[in-house]
Amino acid sequence: MKKILTILFSFLLCSCSSPQLSDYANTTPVFKFEDFFNDKLVAYGIVFDRSGTMTRHFSVDINATWQGNKGTIDEQFIFNDGEKSERIWHIIKRDNGIYEGTASDVVGIAQGKINGSVLTWQYQLMITVDGTEYEVTLDDWMYMLDSNRLFNKTDIIKFGLKMGEVILYIEKQ
Repeated sequence: MKKILTILFSFLLCSCSSPQLSDYANTTPVFKFEDFFNDKLVAYGIVFDRSGTMTRHFSVDINATWQGNKGTIDEQFIFNDGEKSERIWHIIKRDNGIYEGTASDVVGIAQGKINGSVLTWQYQLMITVDGTEYEVTLDDWMYMLDSNRLFNKTDIIKFGLKMGEVILYIEKQ
C-alpha cells in the first residue's frame, strides 16, 4: 500500500509541474526580442476570468524602436467596451538573453529571459477592476511562430492563485 501511495503521490506531483524555460532551449525560430519588437506591430487579445469565461477582448497598436541595448515599446489598447489605455515600456537588453522593463503601471522592474523561441516575462502590474486598484503578478510566456508572428499567454496571479488569463496574438505590420 505504501508503494502505491508513493507512486500516486509522485504522479500527482509531476502532473502539477509547470513548463520550464529550459524546455525550449533547442526550439526555433530563435526569439530575438529587439528584432521582433521593432517598428509597427498589431495585437489582438482576449481576457478570461478565473473560471475560463471570456470577459473582454481588445486590440493593440504597437510602435517599437531600439537604440543600442535600449528599446521603447508604445502600446495603444482599445477594448471592446470602448476603454482606451496606453502602456509605454522602456526596455534594457542585458547579457545572456535577459531583458528588463519598466512602465508607468508596472511596479518595480519586469524581468524577462529568452531561451530558443520562447520568452518568459514576469512583473507586478497595477490594474483597476470595478473602480478598485489591485496589484497583480503577470506571468507572460511568448512563443515565436516565425519572424513576423508570436503568441503570448499570460497568467494573472493574486495571492499565489491564478485569477485570470490573457491570450494575445502579435504580428508585424
